[in-house]
Amino acid sequence: MPDNPKKKIIENFISRTKIYLGIIAILFIVICIYDKRLIIPSIIIYILIAIYSALTNKKKKGEYQDHIQELMFDIDSVAKSTLVNVPFPVVIVETSGKILWKSMKFTTEFANIDIGNYINDIVKENNKKVERINKSIKIENKNYKVIGRVLKNAQRNKKSNAISLFFLDETDYRELIEKYNDAQICIGIIMIDNYEETIARLDVETKAQTIAKIEKEIYRCASETGGLIIKTERDTFIYIFEQKYLNEIKNNKFNILDTIKEIDSDGKLQLTLSIAVSNEGKTEYEKYKSATTAIELALGRGGDQAVVRENEKYIFFGGRTQEVEKRTKVKARTIASGLEELMKNSSNIMIMGHMNPDIDSIGSSIGIYRYAKTLGKECYIINNTSSQTINAFIEELKKEPEYQKNLLNKQEALAKITDETLLIIVDTHKKSYVEIPEILEKTKKKVIIDHHRKSTDFIDDALLVFHEVYASSAAELVIEIIQYAEQEIKLKQIEAESLYAGIMVDTKNFTFKTGVRTFEAAAYLRKCGVDILRVKKWFQSDLEDYILISDIVKGVEIINETIGIATYEQKSKNAGLICAKVADELLTISDITASFVIGDLGDKICISGRSIGDINVQVILEKLRRWRTHNPSRSTT
Repeated sequence: MPDNPKKKIIENFISRTKIYLGIIAILFIVICIYDKRLIIPSIIIYILIAIYSALTNKKKKGEYQDHIQELMFDIDSVAKSTLVNVPFPVVIVETSGKILWKSMKFTTEFANIDIGNYINDIVKENNKKVERINKSIKIENKNYKVIGRVLKNAQRNKKSNAISLFFLDETDYRELIEKYNDAQICIGIIMIDNYEETIARLDVETKAQTIAKIEKEIYRCASETGGLIIKTERDTFIYIFEQKYLNEIKNNKFNILDTIKEIDSDGKLQLTLSIAVSNEGKTEYEKYKSATTAIELALGRGGDQAVVRENEKYIFFGGRTQEVEKRTKVKARTIASGLEELMKNSSNIMIMGHMNPDIDSIGSSIGIYRYAKTLGKECYIINNTSSQTINAFIEELKKEPEYQKNLLNKQEALAKITDETLLIIVDTHKKSYVEIPEILEKTKKKVIIDHHRKSTDFIDDALLVFHEVYASSAAELVIEIIQYAEQEIKLKQIEAESLYAGIMVDTKNFTFKTGVRTFEAAAYLRKCGVDILRVKKWFQSDLEDYILISDIVKGVEIINETIGIATYEQKSKNAGLICAKVADELLTISDITASFVIGDLGDKICISGRSIGDINVQVILEKLRRWRTHNPSRSTT
């Protein structure tokens, strides 16, 4: 930046005065050398000359400033005139928000508006942290981009207490962007859940009528949003509509889900839909692929719900209906065949469950292990962490010589992985919940066997997925695979008992989420020589735990007459296990249909939820997890 001309002229004048004073000082010194009697008079005279020069400089400085101001007056007038008449509002304010100066356009633009509050918000938000301001605000019914700059003191090159603000009206631009976004296409997929099951159960007389009612409601829903419905299969529809209707559909919480459930099917089966909508993608095909992924997520969570993929996030609606058990076992037969082919073409096999493993995770791993060993493959079970719930079982399992060397920790497992290793993940499908995430990243070939409702953190690069939310447990799915294996698989007693224990624990002794196929799996294991009493002894609670659980239950608080909430305030690494047992115990109390127990793990807060009614505790806990993501001051699990 060029120097200030006024400052330069004055500094030149002062510099010449200093030179003159220096020359006079040298002359006085020379004189004093020849005659020392003149030293005191010379000093007095020099002081008087210096005082006179200082007073003269001060007077001349003022005269120069006035003269330079007169010379530059015309230029400043033109600049000020331009600033005053600029075509957009301009204002200069103090950091306190006080207005120091404003343009004519600013005065007319905000004549009837209390602009002070808006300026105060802008100034407070800036808080002197940056030299420039660039933000968008809405004033009345107009949108403005505010561009500001902290003014600097020209003499000291320091920040002053003033800020210049320019208000650029971008209302028309915003409206144009909004119209453009509203006109974008959203792609949806609508599927009738369990279509084949529905058709099979309906009478011939009512079959066509019921299907017509379903399709009528789907077309009516589309017509209300000006959308287009294309029926691609007997149970599948493609839904195309404009972005501007998406918020309306979300605000109505996809009420078509409830409308379809109200259709009378003679009480034989409740009709439900699964819906997926996506607006992500540069092309309609990319949006369709995104919607396809979303519908798989909806089906993996049990159906009867809508999933919206927007802004790289999933939003869920509905999902209150219990999963319906499917009767066909075609998929289990197909999975068994595909899994066997993958096993045969792999160098070795790793089986991994979830962190803090339970007996369902370990039992499922053991079942798959026996399948692989029957095929003559090198196979290992990853057991890197211990859990109080399975310690007794693990000790019993290690009595078998075969399992002493085939239960691997993290380091041992990583050392045995090759490019041809097949990783089979059981009892979870979440990337963040597997026992050792590094193994997930290192292996190229993966298989998933799980029964939990599908989450957004699912493993998306698996070669084979057996994910059935209707199943009681992962052990039930593994047993079906074993039954349909081409070669006969003979389970040892402890292996059969581990699978039976997995079903027993996950179904709460065959009382929760138990279907026909659950009992078929249990009957198969009984034929393999399961000792039920031995299994129960593995999971007996000691007296101390029982008293603790009873004390927590005594402090339960009942909400809305059917929801029990309790807390376990003692910090403990086993708080998760205790909370799970308390949540199960609460459901044995009459009138309680849902339970939530909160515990303190020390570095995390855990919440265990259970339900036997219409309340979907997973949806509630997912919302709490999303809240924790935006409020990370303390973790929850």
